[in-house]
Amino acid sequence: MTSAPTPFEVHESGAYLHGTKADLAVGDLLVPGRRSNFGNDRTAGHIYVTMTLDAATWGAELAAGDGPGRIYVVEPTGDLEDDPNVTDKRFPGNPTRSYRTREPVRVVGELLDWVGHPPEQLRTMKEHLAELDRQGLAEIDD
Repeated sequence: MTSAPTPFEVHESGAYLHGTKADLAVGDLLVPGRRSNFGNDRTAGHIYVTMTLDAATWGAELAAGDGPGRIYVVEPTGDLEDDPNVTDKRFPGNPTRSYRTREPVRVVGELLDWVGHPPEQLRTMKEHLAELDRQGLAEIDD
């Protein structure tokens, strides 16, 4: 892949994706109750997945941690629900195909050929999120 992801475009595999900075292996389970990728040392009550490369890329780029961003192909083991942080607040109708679950999610592969957002777009997003945090508006419904 040679260009940044297209918003709202379902990944060609049709698989669920999870963006993070965690170093995982095929077979690993993502489970709620661990440190969240987002928020200040918050414990995650859900695992978040998406079917769009764009949303997974944002997850990989914005996740807490110092490691490189990674995008994993994952398989939910239980029911999914729309992610209210995205669908209720920003994109009604769930065009980002973003979901969450309280059940484990199994890593079944990793995308290695993804391209991140342009540096200016990433910087703008980080500044926006930092401003929301400063204003106390960066709450996550988890």
